[in-house]
Amino acid sequence: MNDKQNRLRVISNVLKAQVIGNQDDLQRALQMQGYEVTQATLSRDLRDLRAEKKVASDGTVRYVIPANPVVEKRVLGIDSDLARISTISVEMCGQFAVVKTRPGFANAVAYEIDSRAQRLVIGTIAGDDTILVIPREGVSRQELREFLATDLNS
Repeated sequence: MNDKQNRLRVISNVLKAQVIGNQDDLQRALQMQGYEVTQATLSRDLRDLRAEKKVASDGTVRYVIPANPVVEKRVLGIDSDLARISTISVEMCGQFAVVKTRPGFANAVAYEIDSRAQRLVIGTIAGDDTILVIPREGVSRQELREFLATDLNS
């Protein structure tokens, strides 16, 4: 994966994890991740990701990246087959699930879970090869297990 794809993935992850309302805040967040970028590069990256500014119900403005398979595959290098071929195991722990992946693939698989299971999952926390999957209130352990066993591996 090239430097631009890595930077785009970091931008995507930052925009999902934090409320970022302007490019200055995003530039500071990227600096904290070790990426020094110019405003022009940041503008191009946001355009490539098709990021949009949205107003939340509380009135705050934030960048969001709408789900787009073309962007995910071509720009971010994410392929839906990646989850299937990278997942090693899924174990339940109470209502939570722990997904083991090949080393270095947890973030990409977590992204796939987040984008495909919005109805079931509040979010994921990914390390290098391990993902904690946090279900929404009211989602049964069985529903989550079935999604991870069938939809993630199909």
